[in-house]
Amino acid sequence: MYLLFDIGGTKIRLTTSDGKTINSPQVSPTPINYQDGLKIFRNLIKDKKVTAVSGGIPGPLDHQKTKLEDSPQLPNWINKPLKIDLSKIIKAPVFLENDAALAGLGEAIRGGGKGYSVVAYLTVSTGVGGAKIVDGRIDKNVHGFEPGQMMGKDGKLGQFVSGMALEKKYKMKPEQIKDPKIWGKVAKVLAEGINNLILDWSPNVVVLGGSIMKSIDIKKVEKYLRSDLTIYKDIPSLKLASLENLSGLYGALEYLKQML
Repeated sequence: MYLLFDIGGTKIRLTTSDGKTINSPQVSPTPINYQDGLKIFRNLIKDKKVTAVSGGIPGPLDHQKTKLEDSPQLPNWINKPLKIDLSKIIKAPVFLENDAALAGLGEAIRGGGKGYSVVAYLTVSTGVGGAKIVDGRIDKNVHGFEPGQMMGKDGKLGQFVSGMALEKKYKMKPEQIKDPKIWGKVAKVLAEGINNLILDWSPNVVVLGGSIMKSIDIKKVEKYLRSDLTIYKDIPSLKLASLENLSGLYGALEYLKQML
Protein backbone atom coordinates (compact mmCIF):
# COMPACT_ATOMS: atom_id res chain seq x y z
CA MET A 1 0.00 0.00 0.00
CA TYR A 2 1.20 3.49 -0.87
CA LEU A 3 0.55 6.66 1.11
CA LEU A 4 -0.05 9.79 -0.96
CA PHE A 5 -0.39 13.38 0.19
CA ASP A 6 -0.96 16.86 -1.14
CA ILE A 7 -0.06 19.65 1.26
CA GLY A 8 -1.48 22.95 0.02
CA GLY A 9 -1.50 26.43 1.45
CA THR A 10 -4.93 25.93 3.01
CA LYS A 11 -5.70 22.19 2.92
CA ILE A 12 -3.85 18.93 3.28
CA ARG A 13 -5.09 15.79 1.56
CA LEU A 14 -3.94 12.28 2.43
CA THR A 15 -4.96 8.96 0.96
CA THR A 16 -3.77 5.44 0.22
CA SER A 17 -3.39 3.60 -3.06
CA ASP A 18 -2.88 0.09 -4.37
CA GLY A 19 -0.72 1.54 -7.16
CA LYS A 20 -3.55 1.77 -9.69
CA THR A 21 -6.33 3.78 -8.08
CA ILE A 22 -6.52 6.12 -5.10
CA ASN A 23 -8.96 5.99 -2.23
CA SER A 24 -11.09 8.92 -1.07
CA PRO A 25 -8.73 11.37 0.64
CA GLN A 26 -8.85 12.62 4.18
CA VAL A 27 -9.00 16.43 3.98
CA SER A 28 -7.93 18.75 6.81
CA PRO A 29 -6.91 22.41 7.13
CA THR A 30 -3.16 22.72 6.66
CA PRO A 31 -1.70 23.35 10.12
CA ILE A 32 0.32 26.52 10.56
CA ASN A 33 2.61 24.62 12.93
CA TYR A 34 4.89 21.97 11.43
CA GLN A 35 4.57 19.55 14.34
CA ASP A 36 0.78 19.69 14.07
CA GLY A 37 1.18 18.67 10.45
CA LEU A 38 3.18 15.61 11.44
CA LYS A 39 0.41 14.63 13.88
CA ILE A 40 -2.02 14.31 10.96
CA PHE A 41 0.27 11.71 9.40
CA ARG A 42 0.64 9.86 12.69
CA ASN A 43 -3.12 9.72 13.20
CA LEU A 44 -3.77 8.47 9.68
CA ILE A 45 -1.07 5.84 9.53
CA LYS A 46 -1.51 4.14 12.93
CA ASP A 47 -0.95 0.41 12.29
CA LYS A 48 -1.21 0.53 8.49
CA LYS A 49 1.59 -1.17 6.53
CA VAL A 50 2.93 1.32 3.98
CA THR A 51 5.62 0.42 1.44
CA ALA A 52 6.33 3.92 0.05
CA VAL A 53 5.18 7.54 0.43
CA SER A 54 4.94 10.37 -2.07
CA GLY A 55 3.52 13.87 -1.97
CA GLY A 56 3.82 17.56 -2.65
CA ILE A 57 4.26 20.71 -0.62
CA PRO A 58 4.07 24.37 -1.77
CA GLY A 59 7.39 26.06 -2.43
CA PRO A 60 10.89 25.23 -3.67
CA LEU A 61 12.66 22.25 -2.11
CA ASP A 62 16.36 21.78 -1.41
CA HIS A 63 18.41 19.93 -4.05
CA GLN A 64 18.01 16.61 -2.22
CA LYS A 65 14.24 17.15 -1.98
CA THR A 66 14.15 16.66 1.77
CA LYS A 67 12.67 19.98 2.99
CA LEU A 68 11.15 23.30 2.02
CA GLU A 69 13.58 26.13 1.34
CA ASP A 70 10.89 28.79 1.13
CA SER A 71 7.10 29.06 1.20
CA PRO A 72 4.94 32.19 1.55
CA GLN A 73 2.00 29.97 2.53
CA LEU A 74 3.80 27.81 5.14
CA PRO A 75 6.58 29.85 6.74
CA ASN A 76 6.71 27.61 9.83
CA TRP A 77 7.46 24.57 7.67
CA ILE A 78 10.58 26.08 6.09
CA ASN A 79 13.81 24.10 6.67
CA LYS A 80 12.02 21.45 8.73
CA PRO A 81 13.30 17.90 7.96
CA LEU A 82 10.03 16.72 6.44
CA LYS A 83 11.40 13.74 4.51
CA ILE A 84 13.36 12.44 7.50
CA ASP A 85 10.47 12.93 9.92
CA LEU A 86 7.96 11.22 7.65
CA SER A 87 10.36 8.32 7.10
CA LYS A 88 10.60 7.86 10.87
CA ILE A 89 6.83 8.05 11.38
CA ILE A 90 5.84 5.79 8.49
CA LYS A 91 8.95 3.61 8.26
CA ALA A 92 9.00 3.65 4.47
CA PRO A 93 10.80 5.50 1.65
CA VAL A 94 9.50 9.05 1.12
CA PHE A 95 9.57 11.02 -2.14
CA LEU A 96 8.87 14.77 -1.99
CA GLU A 97 8.12 17.23 -4.79
CA ASN A 98 6.59 20.65 -5.22
CA ASP A 99 2.81 20.41 -4.96
CA ALA A 100 2.12 22.22 -8.24
CA ALA A 101 4.63 20.04 -10.09
CA LEU A 102 2.80 16.92 -8.93
CA ALA A 103 -0.58 18.41 -9.82
CA GLY A 104 0.81 19.17 -13.27
CA LEU A 105 2.08 15.61 -13.59
CA GLY A 106 -1.32 14.27 -12.59
CA GLU A 107 -3.08 16.44 -15.18
CA ALA A 108 -0.56 15.48 -17.87
CA ILE A 109 -1.06 11.75 -17.26
CA ARG A 110 -4.77 11.54 -16.48
CA GLY A 111 -6.35 14.99 -16.86
CA GLY A 112 -6.51 18.03 -19.10
CA GLY A 113 -3.02 17.48 -20.54
CA LYS A 114 -3.46 13.81 -21.37
CA GLY A 115 -2.22 12.97 -24.86
CA TYR A 116 0.07 16.02 -25.18
CA SER A 117 3.87 15.80 -25.27
CA VAL A 118 4.69 19.15 -23.64
CA VAL A 119 2.28 20.37 -20.96
CA ALA A 120 2.49 23.72 -19.19
CA TYR A 121 0.54 23.51 -15.95
CA LEU A 122 -0.44 26.60 -13.97
CA THR A 123 -2.41 26.51 -10.74
CA VAL A 124 -4.05 29.68 -9.44
CA SER A 125 -5.12 29.09 -5.87
CA THR A 126 -3.92 30.36 -2.48
CA GLY A 127 -0.67 30.98 -4.35
CA VAL A 128 0.40 30.56 -7.97
CA GLY A 129 2.49 27.58 -9.01
CA GLY A 130 3.11 25.34 -11.96
CA ALA A 131 5.45 23.09 -13.84
CA LYS A 132 6.52 21.96 -17.27
CA ILE A 133 5.76 18.30 -17.97
CA VAL A 134 7.53 16.61 -20.90
CA ASP A 135 6.57 13.14 -22.12
CA GLY A 136 4.85 12.30 -18.86
CA ARG A 137 7.63 13.46 -16.54
CA ILE A 138 8.39 16.64 -14.62
CA ASP A 139 10.95 18.43 -16.77
CA LYS A 140 14.52 18.60 -15.51
CA ASN A 141 15.24 21.59 -13.30
CA VAL A 142 17.60 22.84 -10.61
CA HIS A 143 15.41 24.82 -8.21
CA GLY A 144 11.95 23.80 -9.40
CA PHE A 145 9.38 25.91 -11.24
CA GLU A 146 7.93 29.06 -9.69
CA PRO A 147 5.79 30.79 -12.36
CA GLY A 148 3.99 32.80 -9.69
CA GLN A 149 7.26 34.70 -9.20
CA MET A 150 7.58 35.81 -12.82
CA MET A 151 7.82 39.56 -13.12
CA GLY A 152 5.51 41.75 -15.15
CA LYS A 153 5.56 45.49 -15.60
CA ASP A 154 3.90 46.09 -12.22
CA GLY A 155 5.21 43.19 -10.12
CA LYS A 156 5.03 39.43 -9.71
CA LEU A 157 2.16 37.43 -11.19
CA GLY A 158 1.17 35.95 -7.84
CA GLN A 159 0.78 39.44 -6.37
CA PHE A 160 -2.19 40.07 -8.65
CA VAL A 161 -4.02 36.79 -9.28
CA SER A 162 -3.47 34.54 -6.25
CA GLY A 163 -6.13 33.99 -3.61
CA MET A 164 -3.88 35.54 -0.96
CA ALA A 165 -3.39 38.66 -3.08
CA LEU A 166 -7.06 39.06 -3.95
CA GLU A 167 -8.17 38.64 -0.35
CA LYS A 168 -5.62 41.20 0.79
CA LYS A 169 -6.66 43.71 -1.85
CA TYR A 170 -10.45 43.38 -1.65
CA LYS A 171 -10.79 42.44 2.05
CA MET A 172 -12.90 39.37 1.31
CA LYS A 173 -12.50 35.75 0.30
CA PRO A 174 -12.04 35.35 -3.48
CA GLU A 175 -15.23 33.27 -3.75
CA GLN A 176 -17.13 36.25 -2.32
CA ILE A 177 -15.99 38.58 -5.08
CA LYS A 178 -18.83 38.89 -7.59
CA ASP A 179 -17.82 41.99 -9.58
CA PRO A 180 -17.16 40.87 -13.20
CA LYS A 181 -14.89 43.88 -13.75
CA ILE A 182 -12.51 42.59 -11.09
CA TRP A 183 -12.39 39.15 -12.64
CA GLY A 184 -11.89 40.71 -16.05
CA LYS A 185 -8.79 42.48 -14.75
CA VAL A 186 -7.54 39.25 -13.19
CA ALA A 187 -8.08 37.42 -16.51
CA LYS A 188 -6.01 40.05 -18.35
CA VAL A 189 -3.08 39.82 -15.93
CA LEU A 190 -3.26 36.02 -15.99
CA ALA A 191 -3.12 36.07 -19.79
CA GLU A 192 0.06 38.16 -19.60
CA GLY A 193 1.61 35.54 -17.32
CA ILE A 194 0.52 32.69 -19.59
CA ASN A 195 2.01 34.57 -22.54
CA ASN A 196 5.40 34.59 -20.81
CA LEU A 197 5.02 30.94 -19.84
CA ILE A 198 4.35 29.92 -23.44
CA LEU A 199 7.33 31.91 -24.70
CA ASP A 200 9.58 30.21 -22.12
CA TRP A 201 8.26 26.63 -22.29
CA SER A 202 6.75 26.33 -25.81
CA PRO A 203 4.04 23.81 -24.81
CA ASN A 204 1.37 21.99 -26.81
CA VAL A 205 -1.21 22.84 -24.16
CA VAL A 206 -1.61 25.04 -21.09
CA VAL A 207 -3.66 23.42 -18.33
CA LEU A 208 -5.11 25.80 -15.76
CA GLY A 209 -6.06 24.55 -12.31
CA GLY A 210 -6.71 25.85 -8.82
CA SER A 211 -9.71 27.27 -6.97
CA ILE A 212 -9.39 30.78 -8.44
CA MET A 213 -9.96 29.42 -11.95
CA LYS A 214 -13.56 28.67 -10.94
CA SER A 215 -14.16 32.44 -10.98
CA ILE A 216 -12.20 33.33 -14.12
CA ASP A 217 -13.70 33.08 -17.62
CA ILE A 218 -11.14 31.04 -19.57
CA LYS A 219 -12.57 32.45 -22.83
CA LYS A 220 -11.57 35.94 -21.71
CA VAL A 221 -8.11 34.69 -20.84
CA GLU A 222 -7.83 33.18 -24.31
CA LYS A 223 -9.02 36.42 -25.92
CA TYR A 224 -6.38 38.48 -24.10
CA LEU A 225 -3.74 35.85 -24.86
CA ARG A 226 -4.47 35.97 -28.59
CA SER A 227 -3.94 39.73 -28.43
CA ASP A 228 -0.65 39.42 -26.50
CA LEU A 229 0.94 36.40 -28.19
CA THR A 230 1.61 37.62 -31.71
CA ILE A 231 4.93 35.95 -32.53
CA TYR A 232 3.29 32.54 -33.10
CA LYS A 233 0.70 31.82 -35.78
CA ASP A 234 -1.29 29.62 -33.39
CA ILE A 235 -1.47 29.69 -29.60
CA PRO A 236 -1.35 26.47 -27.59
CA SER A 237 -4.65 25.03 -26.40
CA LEU A 238 -5.93 26.37 -23.08
CA LYS A 239 -7.71 23.79 -20.95
CA LEU A 240 -9.07 23.66 -17.44
CA ALA A 241 -7.69 20.98 -15.13
CA SER A 242 -10.11 18.06 -15.04
CA LEU A 243 -9.02 16.15 -11.92
CA GLU A 244 -10.03 18.99 -9.59
CA ASN A 245 -8.74 18.41 -6.05
CA LEU A 246 -7.20 15.04 -6.94
CA SER A 247 -4.59 16.33 -9.41
CA GLY A 248 -1.79 16.38 -6.83
CA LEU A 249 -2.63 12.92 -5.47
CA TYR A 250 -2.68 11.33 -8.91
CA GLY A 251 0.58 13.12 -9.65
CA ALA A 252 2.07 11.83 -6.40
CA LEU A 253 1.13 8.28 -7.39
CA GLU A 254 2.74 8.62 -10.83
CA TYR A 255 5.84 10.26 -9.36
CA LEU A 256 6.19 7.50 -6.76
CA LYS A 257 6.02 4.79 -9.44
CA GLN A 258 8.62 6.62 -11.51
CA MET A 259 10.95 6.97 -8.52
CA LEU A 260 10.57 3.31 -7.57
